[in-house]
Amino acid sequence: MSVREIVAIGDPVLREPAREVDPDELRTPGVQALIDDLIETRRAANGAGLAAVQIGEPLRIAVAENDGANPRYPYKPPIPLTVMVNPALEPADPETVLINEGCLSVPDLRGDLERHVAVRVRYLDREGNEHDEVVRGLTAGTFQHEVDHLNGVLFVDRANPRSLATWEQFERYQREAFVARAEALVARTGS
Repeated sequence: MSVREIVAIGDPVLREPAREVDPDELRTPGVQALIDDLIETRRAANGAGLAAVQIGEPLRIAVAENDGANPRYPYKPPIPLTVMVNPALEPADPETVLINEGCLSVPDLRGDLERHVAVRVRYLDREGNEHDEVVRGLTAGTFQHEVDHLNGVLFVDRANPRSLATWEQFERYQREAFVARAEALVARTGS
């Protein structure tokens, strides 16, 4: 396991749809090592999730995890370590919510965008087991963000351009209002 460099906006790998991983390929030592690297890199960077494209690997693999003590996202509820291979998602209902997001591949920038409150996600775990579940709230936002990465989409593509702010300016002018919205969403959805 190693912490890998996270590629930044402008790198072409972030703009191309990632390719699906064959179940036989998933079992290979190389892909299993990539998954370990994704987990370690996400943890080292204090992200809520990380997609393989963000470390320069154009495969449909992403991880999500939050231990509830993430200094970047103290308002996010815990997410158990989730390894998603070939994830596909669809809205579970039409309700959306305004979320303020940042991204490890877009350093020092945040912005407001609409995300579905509940999404159905289907994926394989690292052992190749199928999962089909509905995730809600901020966790649903995290899953949508990571699947967007695998489709070549960055949060800035969906964000209201007038809401974009550096982390410093977000902390100064926008954090309080967003955290109140986020806490209300978590209280309502449980995640």
